[in-house]
Amino acid sequence: MVEPEPVPSSDAVMGTYNRFALSLQRGKGCWVWDERSRRHLDAVAGIATCTLGHSNRAMRKALTGQLRKLQHVSNLYRIPEQEALAKWLVNNSCADSVFFCNSGAEANEAAIKLARKHGHLRRGIERPVIITASASFHGRTLAAVSATGQPRYHQGFEPMVEGFEFFRYNDLADFEQLLERLEQNGPRVAAVLIEPLQGEGGVNPSDPSVMQAIREHCDQRNILLIFDEVQVGMGRTGTLWGYEQLGVQPDALTLAKGLGGGHAVGALMVRHNADVFEPGDHASTFGGNPFACQACLTVASEIEKRNLLRNVRERGAQLRAGLNRLVQHFPDFLEGSRGWGLLQGLVLKQDCGITAMDVVKAALEEQLLVVPAGAQVVRMVPALVINAREIQALLTRLERALNRVS
Repeated sequence: MVEPEPVPSSDAVMGTYNRFALSLQRGKGCWVWDERSRRHLDAVAGIATCTLGHSNRAMRKALTGQLRKLQHVSNLYRIPEQEALAKWLVNNSCADSVFFCNSGAEANEAAIKLARKHGHLRRGIERPVIITASASFHGRTLAAVSATGQPRYHQGFEPMVEGFEFFRYNDLADFEQLLERLEQNGPRVAAVLIEPLQGEGGVNPSDPSVMQAIREHCDQRNILLIFDEVQVGMGRTGTLWGYEQLGVQPDALTLAKGLGGGHAVGALMVRHNADVFEPGDHASTFGGNPFACQACLTVASEIEKRNLLRNVRERGAQLRAGLNRLVQHFPDFLEGSRGWGLLQGLVLKQDCGITAMDVVKAALEEQLLVVPAGAQVVRMVPALVINAREIQALLTRLERALNRVS
């Protein structure tokens, strides 16, 4: 992710982030207020995490009630909230079982371990390889960043974890050439780990025909197909899961972000054929704790009760149409828009002299929060509860920001 310029921060906070000179104090729905009581329209939503917006009434009630019961116990014991959440996820997806952790990177770490064990057991591979895509993003832990197809995230942390090979996203010929090279002397590939839509890589949706062909190759060789749905899962695309946009079912998928509605949680969901973990193979102290699972159950309930998938489709179409109008209005430096549902990217032309960060900073002046996805894409991921009037306000403020930088 392109970072904002450094601003002064507390000396006690380690300097691992560049931050905007904005201190957010409170929020309600799709709006947040800063230290000067100015109201900002939030199209970042904690980077696609605050599914129900800020200070949601159902979430407040559910989590207050949970704190009166239990907030954390060990996975040495049965956890009713965890079991209820796992049942909902299984009943509403292609998965058969779920492992809970605390973040998207942790979920992808679990998926990497699962893939390696599956490769050892089911394909007899001594040193398994996982294929991932260029421009991908899978997290900041060492194995997850090794799986990330963006060399700039590797710099300074070498040597990377071995066992990852990359192909050009949406390039079937490149994938097939890589697969044949790796497998020419026998089984080597344990899994393909891929995002149905690349978020950090520039809001790039998968080509359904390419993904369907990759699925066929995996089936023929007993290779796991694992979808990283950390950013797109739980309704952000207008369907509950990103794989539903592609007509392909993965063997496993990873979740985080929107699952907890702003609370720390991650999950690895697997089908029976991929479930090779046994007791002791993997664990997480906080994973699946009652408090986090109650947050997730509330998100799931509200998605169903409020028919938020329909809202995502309708508001996503409204946002996309508005972005396309802006592209027509600013042809000198806007190239187009792309995305699914309420994960949309406004694409700036290369070498136009304007960057995504320029637009993000100008939007901040218009009291609109958006975020870059690479150097030339402005990403919008508002809460799934955003309404038509707020989408129009987003577009109006974004247009004013574009006028500032043009």
